[in-house]
Amino acid sequence: MRVLLVEDEKYLAKAVAEILKKNNYTVDMVHDGQEGLEYALSGIYDLIILDIMLPTMDGLAILQSIRKSGIEAPVILLTAKGQSEDKVKGLDYGADDYLAKPFHTNELLARLRALQRRKPELNNDGVIAYGDIQFSPHSLQLKSEAGARELKLKEAQLLELLLSSQNRVVSKQAIIDKVWGYDSEAEDNHVEIHISRLRKHLAELSSQVRINTIRGAGYTLTKDEGDS
Repeated sequence: MRVLLVEDEKYLAKAVAEILKKNNYTVDMVHDGQEGLEYALSGIYDLIILDIMLPTMDGLAILQSIRKSGIEAPVILLTAKGQSEDKVKGLDYGADDYLAKPFHTNELLARLRALQRRKPELNNDGVIAYGDIQFSPHSLQLKSEAGARELKLKEAQLLELLLSSQNRVVSKQAIIDKVWGYDSEAEDNHVEIHISRLRKHLAELSSQVRINTIRGAGYTLTKDEGDS
């Protein structure tokens, strides 16, 4: 899961980012409102953590802009203690949750997990089931009746993207933007290497799930008709 963290208190932002990374989130961190809006409008983030008090552009204005642009990623607002009016405005503008500073990182992680469980492809345990496989984005574990494999982070993020895009073709550029970041220097061969590794894992698990290459378009998942 790719998270955008927009927070101008650099020490706090760095501490939160480190905690998120240790829990298998990929984090892009910016400290300025205008830059935060630019990143958010890329549409590559699964979740946005947004401070209200920011230089150049405040969090509420960012929130309004991204919702008007059709960005539906869940947003957690970070508010100063006692900013009840901002909390109400934030929820009215389309925020999904808010957290008053200072906060415990365990509470932030719990709120992230709660928002993740709202995704339709996830079950109550946060596991994605497709065909004969089950994948946990939290533990990075891929399972079938034949066994289990612990994926590396980029492999896991790529698989999660394909699973959440069922019945749709995902282009190489979309994979690069989502998994490596839209301003990264990753190239097509990075995608091809990770697709090859995922195919190997699926074969080792005797899975009937396939990653199909659609020439000139990208990749899509399929499963045997006999699978549920």
